[in-house]
Amino acid sequence: MLLTFKQLLTPEELARARALLLAPEAEWHEGARSAGSQAVAHKHNRQLAPNSPGTDELQALILGALRRDALLFSAALPKKIFNPLFNRYGGDSNHYGAHIDGAVLHSQRPDQWVRTDLSCTVFLADPDSYDGGELHIQDTLGPQRVKLAAGDAVLYPGHHLHEVTPVTRGERLASFFWIESMVRGDEQRRLLFDMDMALLALRQRHGESEETVRLSGTYHRLLRLWAST
Repeated sequence: MLLTFKQLLTPEELARARALLLAPEAEWHEGARSAGSQAVAHKHNRQLAPNSPGTDELQALILGALRRDALLFSAALPKKIFNPLFNRYGGDSNHYGAHIDGAVLHSQRPDQWVRTDLSCTVFLADPDSYDGGELHIQDTLGPQRVKLAAGDAVLYPGHHLHEVTPVTRGERLASFFWIESMVRGDEQRRLLFDMDMALLALRQRHGESEETVRLSGTYHRLLRLWAST
């Protein structure tokens, strides 16, 4: 299931994130430093250093936006969230070849292991400000090329083959992280999300009714059956 989320960040949050990332004191290193053995040869970008000034504020900003987005919560049903990271593509560090993320990764803040059920990218640069830089995902419905407005996000299964195509003009800025879901299976998460969206539409059209209450009960019975907390 691949989903996009419009304006995950407010204009004020986006401006603040960009100011911190582009500040002279921001520390960037070669992204290959944090790549696993399978991906290291394919990763050609720069990544914000973990202890760079402003990192705590940037991570809090992204996590706050995630927690208030009800649609993203319904789709992901998060149990753990990997500490958000930040990267930039441009110049000689301009692409990330096709790879699959590790199944379990260590998150520094907090100190925990996270199963990468879902991958999320939050775009932080205006798409008109750079050429290339599409997130190319091999989805179950076929190849998907994603290049969203600044402040928008995309969520997709962590086991999908994906790449960032070369940036040939300008600079691409983004945050990326992984989510361990309470519901491990993709198909179960999709069924729950579809049911939740149908319930929302029914309530908006007909209000709370006996039928929506019963369907809501079925949703929560399934969630109770499949969720691990």
